[in-house]
Amino acid sequence: SLMRLGDNRATDIKTISTGSLSLDIALGAGGLPMGRIVEIYGPESSGKTTLTLELTAAAQREGKTCAFIDAELALDPVYAKKLGVDIDALLVSQPDTGEQALEICDALARSGAIDVMVVDSVAALTPKAEIEGEMG
Repeated sequence: SLMRLGDNRATDIKTISTGSLSLDIALGAGGLPMGRIVEIYGPESSGKTTLTLELTAAAQREGKTCAFIDAELALDPVYAKKLGVDIDALLVSQPDTGEQALEICDALARSGAIDVMVVDSVAALTPKAEIEGEMG
């Protein structure tokens, strides 16, 4: 179907703070939209993981449940705690394959029990066939 964008009634999109007031203001909506997939892209060591940990800490302070899919196997609990993450409440998975990571994401999303889910990083989601090919 074809319609005019202005014909739709505006829906109030719930947001969650990034943990950075200046970034929340720059985004224009007061944070990141809830219930959406948001990709944070940038070069290595540009602060992507730090931003996601700040977001996680801010969400936890609001009583939200967070999960961190650590595909890079590099999550540092000491650093996360310094940024304000409640590491005892954070659900963490370190999947062996890209497929396993996506299955975990799917299960968590379908459960409705998670408010914020971080996948660090999409580039590290290596398919099982590629891993087995490297070994064989």
